[in-house]
Formats: sequence, C-alpha cells, structure tokens
Amino acid sequence: MKHLDKNKPNRSKRSNDKSSDKSNDKSSDFNKPSRPKQRFKKPKLESVAPTNPNPRLNKYLANAGIASRRASDELIRTGNVTINDKVVVEMGYRVQAGDVVKFKGKVVEANVRKVYILMNKPKNTITTTNDPQGRKTVMTILKNACDERIYPVGRLDRQTTGLLLFTNDGDLAKKLSHPSHKVKKIYHVFLDRKVSVHDIQKIGEGLELEDGLAEVDKVSYVQDKPKNEIGIEIHIGRNRIVRRIFEHLGYEVVKLDRVYYAGLTKKDIPRGMYRFLKPDEVRMMKYFV
Repeated sequence: MKHLDKNKPNRSKRSNDKSSDKSNDKSSDFNKPSRPKQRFKKPKLESVAPTNPNPRLNKYLANAGIASRRASDELIRTGNVTINDKVVVEMGYRVQAGDVVKFKGKVVEANVRKVYILMNKPKNTITTTNDPQGRKTVMTILKNACDERIYPVGRLDRQTTGLLLFTNDGDLAKKLSHPSHKVKKIYHVFLDRKVSVHDIQKIGEGLELEDGLAEVDKVSYVQDKPKNEIGIEIHIGRNRIVRRIFEHLGYEVVKLDRVYYAGLTKKDIPRGMYRFLKPDEVRMMKYFV
C-alpha cells in the first residue's frame, strides 16, 4: 500500500481548477461587446457633361489651320467666313454635320493633318505669309514643304536668325505665343563692344522700357567667347524685345540668333533650311505648355 504524502498537491484538483479557469475565460470572452462591422459607403458618382460634337466656328477654323482661334474670330467678324454660302458673323456658332464652311470662297476641311516644321531662319528674311513689297519671306523657303496651310508661331525680325516654328495647330500656336505659359527662348547676342558686369546685372534685374518692365529669366556671358557675346533667356515675346534691352543701355546689336525654343534646338538644321518635327518632339513641346 502506497503511502500518500500529505504535503504533495492534489493533481486532480489542480486540473479541475485549470479547466474551470478556462471555462471562465471563455465565458468572459463571450461577454465582451462585439466590434461593430465597418460599413463602406459607395463612392458618389459625379455626372460628366457630354462633349458637344459640334465645334465652335473659330475652333473649326483653327483646327483646319486657317488661323488661331483669336484670329479666326476676327475673320468671322469681318465676314470672310460663310456657312452653306451664307455669311456668318455669330461668334458662338457651332458647325453642324453637313455644313459647308468656306473661307474666302474656298471650302475648309477641319480634319487636316497636323504639321510641325522647325526652320533655322536666315538673315534678310521677313516673318510673314505675304509681303506686298515682294521681299523674301519665310514662306518662300517653305513653298514646297507641304500641302497644308501653315503659319509661323511668333515672329523674328528681318535681321534675326535662328529657330522659328511653323504649324497649322492653332491651339498649340496660341499657347506657345502667350507669355503666361512662359515658353523658354534663348538668344545668342553679338554686340558692338564688351558688356560690363554692371550692365549684365541690370539686365538680369529687369529694365523698365517704354512699354513696361522687360523681365529676363537668365543672362550671362557666353562661355569661352569674347565679352561682347551674351546669352539671354526670356519668356516674354514683345516686339524686338532683346534688341531693345541692349539698346536701352547704349549697345548696338550686331547679330541676334535664337538658339533654343520650347525645348527645341538648331542641331542638324543648317541656316536657311528646315525639318519636320518627330512625334516625340511634338509631345515634348506640348508638355511645355
């Protein structure tokens, strides 16, 4: 007969205590308040206004390469545009399916291939589509370039050389020309004498000209060139602005060359020649605006 030690704990009782504790824990778990299920709200759907398939007349003309939207408004106002052989001067008119739109008697087709041409403009060439005096124009150089009607974006004066863009994309032309989009333009300026450091600083700070402040983004000497050669970066497009900046300080501009425009350079374009932009260049240029 085995002797039972009274000092040893009773194992059966201990196990019973554990089982009772577990049951108590489980019951306490069930007594805990359940976490409410999170409800997700359905996203609110916003109504989108349908696109009007009938374009306004000025946009129709711009898409056809006749002129920019603003210039097209003037053409409409002056009675140069007819629809179904009737003069229309209503600015907000929308071109309907089947309408025959004419500009100066010629039918205008809106779905025209967009053309983008970059020219390295030569000296003694006027930036205009037609010169009454019969002088050489930029359009003379492009007379066999394409069948589409294209026009220059902005202007370079007769003696200025360098980059000039041509297109029939009216919307892009308008954006590139507007100073609010701050399209980057860089000019290489050749002057009649060395430019002082003080004058460089004054140009960078902005000069007050007769038509307002001439804002300059950057200006500096051209690296490894004489001190009469200056690089200037601007986004404003006022008439002869670069020449007037230096003339204001008493310098004479001997030569002016635009070397950069909206991300494009003169690389591989000899003076007086041009090339069509590549699709990736067009996309890059549109990114600028």
